[in-house]
Amino acid sequence: MTIPAIQIQNVRKKFGPLNALNGIDLTIEQGEFFALLGPNGAGKSTLINIMAGLLKPSSGHVSIMGHDVIADYQQARMALGVVPQELVFDPFFNVREMLRFQAGYFGRGPENDAWVDEIIESLGLTDKAHTNMRKLSGGMKRRALIAQALAHRPPVIVLDEPTAGVDVELRQMLWSFIKRLNRDGHTIILTTHYLEEAETLCERVAMMKQGQIVALDTTANLLKSHAAKNLRLTLKDAHLPPALLPLLKHGENGIFILGLSEFTQIELVLSELRKANIEIEDMQLLEADLEDVFMSLVGGA
Repeated sequence: MTIPAIQIQNVRKKFGPLNALNGIDLTIEQGEFFALLGPNGAGKSTLINIMAGLLKPSSGHVSIMGHDVIADYQQARMALGVVPQELVFDPFFNVREMLRFQAGYFGRGPENDAWVDEIIESLGLTDKAHTNMRKLSGGMKRRALIAQALAHRPPVIVLDEPTAGVDVELRQMLWSFIKRLNRDGHTIILTTHYLEEAETLCERVAMMKQGQIVALDTTANLLKSHAAKNLRLTLKDAHLPPALLPLLKHGENGIFILGLSEFTQIELVLSELRKANIEIEDMQLLEADLEDVFMSLVGGA
């Protein structure tokens, strides 16, 4: 059996009276494209910081490619690249210099320059390679930070909200490059509030709530076993009968999305519309998406 890319065993982290992580067990295999999801304050960033060696767990163990993040910090950190949420950069270097220095911190010398050039080209930074980091736009800084995390060619890559506040062009370019890295064998761990990205890209998902994992399964199984169905109605009347308002997820311009927990509720919907003499122009039963699963498991957290 191959060594897991990430092994997390009963990890707990306390900040005073606050239990930020409360017994996390998680194994991510090499080559996975894995989503770590949860609302703000669920503990995702704390867990990532422990994986990166920036925080020590109160108890439990974490290893990256078989290397304990405390006992064998150097090798564990060599195996990991982290793209942070914050735009943190060294203001004294241009893009290429920053990437070469970053690779050098991990023992990569001039032989790594071809990889640096490939990253620069793949992330659309060729024209900015000799531009000082301070002079880059926000989107270009984001690209440079993604490149920085990849500069030492780590087998495991953590993307912490990588597309927050970026344009569509960068998002598409980033995902094209990251999918290629994953096909080449890199393990990808993604945190994002854009759940459609996680649903499209990730084979397996863990959802966190209040420092615990409340769901862990393949994306397909989560969609199949946890999600409700959505009923899309186009009505001639701009209002729903009061009895159907508890089911309403979204409504605008006579188009309403109702969340159903079971198919038998369709009969209730039709009955209430008939009672109110509201004519249906169109009706579609939609498969639920990962956002529906997310809201059913951690909504309100």
